[in-house]
Amino acid sequence: MARAKEFDREVALEAAKAVFWRQGYEATSTEDLRHAMGIGRQSFYDSFRGKRELFVEVLERYNAEGVRGCVARVEAAPSALAGIEALLLSFSREKAEQRLLGCMGVTAVCELGVSDADVSRVGAASAARLEGLLEQQLKRAKAAGEVRDSVDERKQARLLYAAIIGMKVMSKAGASAEALRDVANAALDGLRARSSGAQRSKTGRPTSD
Repeated sequence: MARAKEFDREVALEAAKAVFWRQGYEATSTEDLRHAMGIGRQSFYDSFRGKRELFVEVLERYNAEGVRGCVARVEAAPSALAGIEALLLSFSREKAEQRLLGCMGVTAVCELGVSDADVSRVGAASAARLEGLLEQQLKRAKAAGEVRDSVDERKQARLLYAAIIGMKVMSKAGASAEALRDVANAALDGLRARSSGAQRSKTGRPTSD
């Protein structure tokens, strides 16, 4: 009979995520991970195979959680355009200590680039899901008359995604909430149809005639 695991895998993965998120991949040692996860060396390798394999698993979980959070945020908004606004402005509303952590997914891609095929795959999949969500929201917003008819949904989705990534990098570099709001609002400028001014005022942005 196989010996039962002597630790909670979910708790261990969350502990590993906290370490990788705070320190990055290269600066994190196996000992750092085992200490945070509270497991022995043999259990670590039996359960997770190694640092790299654990990192990929944690990164997949982190990105999946992030995409689910984005979906929930836009779906909770009263309209498609309001959902996009809520998503972009949410990054400026995080607590300072949370902003300084940045995004583990973005940090992983910046740190490892295309040198690790699995990390690249996880990052690309997350990007595709988020871009797809934004494109879908833009199509809904256009159908509702919230954005200009001339907006190219796919290109605009990529622009908004680039703004999100930029804000995450800025956050890790210590950007203020005001600076992040400026980026979010600038990314949204030019999207709205003339009749959507009332919705814009709900976010505190000045309306235009």
